[in-house]
Amino acid sequence: MTKPLKPNLDPKIFWDIRFEELDYEKYANFIIERVFERGDVEDIRQTRRFYGDEKVKEALTMAKWLASSTLSLAKAVLGNNNEDYRCYTLIQSNPTHLDY
Repeated sequence: MTKPLKPNLDPKIFWDIRFEELDYEKYANFIIERVFERGDVEDIRQTRRFYGDEKVKEALTMAKWLASSTLSLAKAVLGNNNEDYRCYTLIQSNPTHLDY
């Protein structure tokens, strides 16, 4: 089975790196996290098509940090729970101080 063509992602998602030199295999986890954090629906679809849901799920559940909105989106797309995400477990084990 051949790998799908590279996703056609918006270069603005990767504003801080040289987008043209991005290695889609070597930096798969980075790309998946960044697309879910800053991409739109079409960027997420293209990423899921290219990497497959198993790789996307693996990358997002093993991420050390995801914004709460990104975590909610990942849960909705992949259909799993907070406890499945490493970042959620890390946040729960390191609570922040309460603001008064």
